[in-house]
Amino acid sequence: MSKVLVVAVHPDDETLGCGGTLLKHLSNGDEIHWLICTQISKDHPYYETREQEIAKVTNSYSFKSVHRLNLDTMRVDEYSMSELVGKISAVFNDVKPDILYLPFKSDVHSDHRKIFEAAYSCTKSFRYPFLKQIYMMETLSETEFAPSFGENFIPNVFVDITQFMQKKLEIMQIYKSEIAPHPFPRSLENLKALATFRAATMGGVARDFGFLPKVLCY
Repeated sequence: MSKVLVVAVHPDDETLGCGGTLLKHLSNGDEIHWLICTQISKDHPYYETREQEIAKVTNSYSFKSVHRLNLDTMRVDEYSMSELVGKISAVFNDVKPDILYLPFKSDVHSDHRKIFEAAYSCTKSFRYPFLKQIYMMETLSETEFAPSFGENFIPNVFVDITQFMQKKLEIMQIYKSEIAPHPFPRSLENLKALATFRAATMGGVARDFGFLPKVLCY
């Protein structure tokens, strides 16, 4: 059994980036854990709805644990790097995951880039010896807008999620305010299209996808 931790900068990143893979881990008997880095303010009119969505998503994945940093969304760059590293390090040491899923380092959203930088600082083998596999995820509406000059996402790890694709789409629909009809990036059609496109390079079945920046023990 493996311990898996997905670092979601915003709720829904875990589903967009590796939802099918998380479901596959679960079916294989692995523990899956969720770190949510940001939240909307409690006086926001959507706050209660978002909390209900998070509860439903937690149940849908049967997460072993959910950790929340409660950073202000869209303002992560206002926190010091030492503060971010300290908060993320505490979660890593609590969960002690074997497998880690991170946002892509060049996502267009500054929240994503800052969280990647802080989280990746917490992957040194001599300080976090429990980490064995570390991946970056492709997140629709963020990753595809990375600069093309050497910063674009080129996956080299693919996961067959054929039997989990429909469940991934169902979970994504829990986030009602985060999806919209095509051509909106986070449409269900686009999720299916991206999985089909990535699958076409690796044998023709639905795939989640990732870039493997470092393998400590594979």
